[in-house]
Amino acid sequence: MIGDTLRINRALLVVTDLLVTYAALLTAFYVRFTIEILPVTKGVPPFGPYLALFPIIALIWPVVFYFRGLLRGRPLRSRVEECVAVAIAVALAMVVLAAGLGFYREFTYSRLTLGIFAVLDVVFLCLARIVFWAVMARVWASSKRRRRALIAGAGELGQMVAEKLLAHRELGLDLVGFLDDDPGKTGARLAGAPVLGNLDDFERIAQEHRIDTLWVALPLGVQHKTVRLLKRAEPLLMDVRVVPDLLQYFALHAGVEDLDGIPVINLTQIPLAGWYRLLKRGFDLVGSALALLLLWPVFLLIAVAVFWEDRGPIFFRQLRMGLDGKPFLILKFRTMVPNAEEVTGPRFAARRDPRVTKVGAFLRRYSLDELPQLVNVLKGDMSLVGPRPERPEFVARFRERYPEYMSRHRVRSGITGWAQVNDLRGQSSIRKRIAHDLYYIDNWSLGFDLKIIWLTLLRFWRHRHAY
Repeated sequence: MIGDTLRINRALLVVTDLLVTYAALLTAFYVRFTIEILPVTKGVPPFGPYLALFPIIALIWPVVFYFRGLLRGRPLRSRVEECVAVAIAVALAMVVLAAGLGFYREFTYSRLTLGIFAVLDVVFLCLARIVFWAVMARVWASSKRRRRALIAGAGELGQMVAEKLLAHRELGLDLVGFLDDDPGKTGARLAGAPVLGNLDDFERIAQEHRIDTLWVALPLGVQHKTVRLLKRAEPLLMDVRVVPDLLQYFALHAGVEDLDGIPVINLTQIPLAGWYRLLKRGFDLVGSALALLLLWPVFLLIAVAVFWEDRGPIFFRQLRMGLDGKPFLILKFRTMVPNAEEVTGPRFAARRDPRVTKVGAFLRRYSLDELPQLVNVLKGDMSLVGPRPERPEFVARFRERYPEYMSRHRVRSGITGWAQVNDLRGQSSIRKRIAHDLYYIDNWSLGFDLKIIWLTLLRFWRHRHAY
């Protein structure tokens, strides 16, 4: 059911994107040569060569959009993120198109027209996708196309499945209730749905409630019940989905791989792999180099201020844990008195910490002490965006209390991150910071990085936990 819905959405989305892109090209030609926003000095060219771009666009745009994750069959996390992703995809597609046209000598395309086309395409696509997802949500939410779902297992896993089904009504599924062998749960309402009975009541409940889809979310310890339930569901010709109870073994997104015909569940699959890792590294190199080039006067002023206050060292180096749990020396402007931890030992800085200097308090308030980490990014120790690195002493403490904590080290640590732009830093909740870091890793995209950088520039002076 879900697979069919996503396939239909993907096919319709490709058609919508192409139609909108064609409309953007037609509009760009009209704006350039009919409205004449700039004088046309060489006469109005024939439209035929621009019309000939239609099949080329039909080849380039879907491929680029597919690899940019824009054809998944469901909307991205927010309208803003989808528009950012569309803008990046259109820019890449235009680069490919321009490179191809560079070899075509029989006709010279107007660069201004192509530029207008790119801008209009982003605008048209964003508007079209907003309308598209609103329409598809209504279509799949209509009663004629909805199917009735039953979940076997009312534990943590089953309730999580229920919450997802209830949150995504565009999938066309109505949750009828749960089955569970725990007598204390019978008749109770969990995650907005009732527990209708135990597993032995399956056939009766399936017929009474006209169930179309069975979701099996039973614990690993009762595999024999799962097998027996699957055999009982087969004669009823209903769709069956099995959700493996592996939540306690992984915190990141899982994927299914093929080992010569044997399905294998990869518990550590993350989006940031392969050429995406190279893309992010290239973005880090360019971004950190440009920032260092532009901000060197700020570095000079801060260095003078730090030295002038107490004639101590300008920079502060500290051991932190980064990618794959490997240690590195992080570089920061010094904000505390020299040798601040000789007496106290390693500890988190507190609000109004007496060890913090006056200049240091100002730098911490505006996160300016973090700027030297651009050098760490250039060296490859860190990334512009990622989970904040912690000291090995704190990592050893956190990994004992939070087993999923070490999953943060599957990517490079960052100067800023999803937790930081959500005001989770300093003395904030470790559990919430871990949840935000893992969300970032599981949902990484270049557009997500750009969003975090933008929010950092907007919010860095308003962190409630800065000191």
